[in-house]
Amino acid sequence: MHPYIALFFTKLLLVLAGLIPIVNPLGAAPIFLSMTARYTSAERAVLARRIGIYCFCLLLGSMFVGTYVLDFFGVSLPIVRVCGGLLVAAAGWKLLNDSNAGDSSEPIGDATETIETPQRRDELRQRAFFPLSFPFTVGPGSITVAITLGVGIHDESAHRVVLPLASVAGVAVVALIVYLVDRYADKALSLIGRTGTVVFMRLSAFILLCLGAQILWDGASGLAGDFIATHPWATH
Repeated sequence: MHPYIALFFTKLLLVLAGLIPIVNPLGAAPIFLSMTARYTSAERAVLARRIGIYCFCLLLGSMFVGTYVLDFFGVSLPIVRVCGGLLVAAAGWKLLNDSNAGDSSEPIGDATETIETPQRRDELRQRAFFPLSFPFTVGPGSITVAITLGVGIHDESAHRVVLPLASVAGVAVVALIVYLVDRYADKALSLIGRTGTVVFMRLSAFILLCLGAQILWDGASGLAGDFIATHPWATH
């Protein structure tokens, strides 16, 4: 096998192995269902497609320019984790206390409104990005991994074309998996019934709250570690 082809697939597999566990499309599917339970099936299909596109853009942007953006604004990765954890935890708490969670009998908005109206399209576009794409699907952890995978991608060598191409292909595969999982996630709702859906949504909201707390803790731990490293007297 040509060494460049081998390098391409090696980098492709590295991107997939690094991003799929942290993006966790199957794990994010319950969150998607919880947040879109009152949307119609056609609207969830639109949301799933846009989430896939936004996830591709977020991961690719983080991989190629994430380090430069953080350096430009002087923002550290622990700070990104803390803020992202707060967002996720707040959304999980709100969903956990939503009295209408799991009630899919009434779609959001006017019942006669369709996705063909400009207002409806704008609503779906905005909701697909925040909070469904960021921070639920692509959160601080995914961005951190993408930035790490992007280290060395701009090296001036014979591989400066192969590595970016493999990275783009890997991110595209991840985004495609996210789309397919979200697109057909509503099929599971018809199997568990109304009561099962309510229980499912509540458990998903609680897990989301716990994930936010974990991300927040990781960020706070990183900040504490940085503080101790720069202020050794703090340990005495």
